[in-house]
Amino acid sequence: MPRHTVMIAGGGIAGLSLALTLHQIGVQCTIFESVRELKPLGVGINIQPNAVRELFDLGISQADMDRTGVPAKEWGLVGLNGNEIYSEPRGLDAGYKWPQYAVHRGRFHMMLLDKVRERIGEKNVQLGARVIDYYNNEDGTVSYTVEHADGHVTLESAKILIGADGLHSAIRARMHPDQPPIHWGGAVMWRGTSPAVPVRTGSSFIGLGTHRHRMVIYPISHPDPETGLADVNWIAEMTVDNSEGWQEQGWFKPVPVSDFIHHFETFRYDWLDVPEMISKTETAFVNPMIDRDPIGTWVEGNVALMGDAAHAMYPTGSNGASQAIIDARQLGLAMVEKGVTPEALQTYDARLSGPVGELVLRNRGAGPFGLLNMVDERCGGQFDNIDDIIPAAERNEFMAGYKSAAGFAIDKLNSADRTIAEGARVAL
Repeated sequence: MPRHTVMIAGGGIAGLSLALTLHQIGVQCTIFESVRELKPLGVGINIQPNAVRELFDLGISQADMDRTGVPAKEWGLVGLNGNEIYSEPRGLDAGYKWPQYAVHRGRFHMMLLDKVRERIGEKNVQLGARVIDYYNNEDGTVSYTVEHADGHVTLESAKILIGADGLHSAIRARMHPDQPPIHWGGAVMWRGTSPAVPVRTGSSFIGLGTHRHRMVIYPISHPDPETGLADVNWIAEMTVDNSEGWQEQGWFKPVPVSDFIHHFETFRYDWLDVPEMISKTETAFVNPMIDRDPIGTWVEGNVALMGDAAHAMYPTGSNGASQAIIDARQLGLAMVEKGVTPEALQTYDARLSGPVGELVLRNRGAGPFGLLNMVDERCGGQFDNIDDIIPAAERNEFMAGYKSAAGFAIDKLNSADRTIAEGARVAL
């Protein structure tokens, strides 16, 4: 009998969300994570209402979420000259039954880790251990090779192996050895957080500029009651010639602000001074905007992919982390229906891999920021009245199409039953 019923390769947001789900439905699991110590790394991310619903169903409270970030109130796009293109309320203000949260990725990650350790036990979160290979056995189990931080290698077995090992997934590479390389379309992102007074509603997500030259700005903490300053997450983005590929070493590294701030010197408005905000960051990071081409299946026998290992996508739709959480819940649902079996993995794959593959390509085409593309094409980003450029009905139709594809169309989500019924358990 395998030592672990389900083995999860990867202790990021995807793997931790799955571990919490499996514990909820009564399935034993163990996580192997390659790093020796998990730390609160990263900058800001958004958790959409469809994913927040799942977190609440997992017993993660609003207070837990408020400690990691702030409920979003507005999503808006602004043209290069500072004039508004589109805005809409978000989360509870939009009429959803659940908030949308803007969070610091590291704080959110650590909150999930604490919940996992509390519920499944410290011994079931094994650090410094990377799954590097696997093969399906004739007896209906899966064996996998684990490379440990001290250099020794072990052979383990389980009923099911889940590859939640991210963009550079060894399990995906084993499952799809002929997959194309990482895709980079030419966009470079510089990212950081700065102390600043939040603009507009006080919890607004703002996309500013054009699709080739833009800023994304939103707070990820509540304002300090004395200073009024919050941690404001920003992404400064430029599209460059990518004909020779990414020439930097590594995919995410710290850089001095002086490397890029000159690209955004003209982003000064009476309501926001972008260069001043950027200059106040303690640390800035650079990374290319990358994804992977969709693959035909996320499953091979007793092995399945999830999260970035399955569907690394551009962050233009702010739903990479949300989709990882949805993956976990859909995997759990499939196991409630089919048991801890390959049939459950096939059910999960049939429900998600095709639609999410389409979402990857939609995000590659700028996702909801596609409105900036349209404005740029029609007027070069300079306008007085947006209705003269893109009528309101056309803007609303565009955004409704994206929200439907991403799984958070309000009427459908608000009326949906729980993904996993309360008290549901897997018959092992």
